[in-house]
Amino acid sequence: MYWSGTGNTEAMAAAVAEGARARGAEVSILTAAEFSPEQAGECSAIAFGCPSMGSEQLEESEFEPMFTACEGKLRGKSIALFGSYGWGGGEWMRNWEARCRADGADLACESVICNDAPDDDALASCRELGASLA
Repeated sequence: MYWSGTGNTEAMAAAVAEGARARGAEVSILTAAEFSPEQAGECSAIAFGCPSMGSEQLEESEFEPMFTACEGKLRGKSIALFGSYGWGGGEWMRNWEARCRADGADLACESVICNDAPDDDALASCRELGASLA
C-alpha cells in the first residue's frame, strides 16, 4: 500500500508487487485512501510506501492518519518500507523504521529509498524488497 504525489512512489509500489508476485504471493496494490486498519490485520505481510514530505516526514493528510490507525495491527507482522525523497538525507526513513520496530513489526528486509524518480537500480531493489517480503 502506498501514497504518491508525483508517481515516483507509485512506480516503486508496482515494482514491489512485481517482485512479490514473481515469488508466488497474492498481491493487492492499494493507495492509503483505500487501505484500512482492518485490512492490515488480515494481511500476512505488508509493504508500505510513502515519500518524504516537508521536513523529512510522512505525507500528513492521507498516509500518516492511515498508518497511525494501522500501528496497533503491526505487532509480529512482516512489513517492508519504501519511498522517494527530493531533499534531505533519509532521516524520515530511519525514523519510520524505528517507529515500526517500536510497534513490534518485523522489518523483513532493508528499506528502499530513492532520490526523485526511481531509476533502474531503485526499481530492481523494489522488486527484491517484494520478493523478500513474499
